[in-house]
Amino acid sequence: MSAPQRKLIPFMPSRAFDSRRRLVDIRDNIRLASGFVEGLTYDAFRDNLLVFCGVTRCLEILSEASRRLPAELKERHSHIQWSAIAGAGNVYRHDYEAVERLLIWGTIHERLPELLAVVEQELSGSSE
Repeated sequence: MSAPQRKLIPFMPSRAFDSRRRLVDIRDNIRLASGFVEGLTYDAFRDNLLVFCGVTRCLEILSEASRRLPAELKERHSHIQWSAIAGAGNVYRHDYEAVERLLIWGTIHERLPELLAVVEQELSGSSE
């Protein structure tokens, strides 16, 4: 006996919900990547393949989520290098052999704090 067939009703989330979801994904992956390297020196990070891979995966997710943010949000924060964030994801996925640990380290410590501040500012306008 087969299971009864259910009729699926398409669900189209609002763009506001979708944007919020992407912002949460970015925030959570920044926090996760930062947590992975917390207390590590660069040398310890460089030599820990597990941490490096975990951080790189967080940056991949962050990159993809950034691509799905609306243009008006990106325009409000034009000082953020959105195209570089999106482009970095292509490197992580397709040119993975070119991913340098020092650049990842710099991204975590020099770029993500500013991005996190913007994301938290955007999220503060809505409840979780």
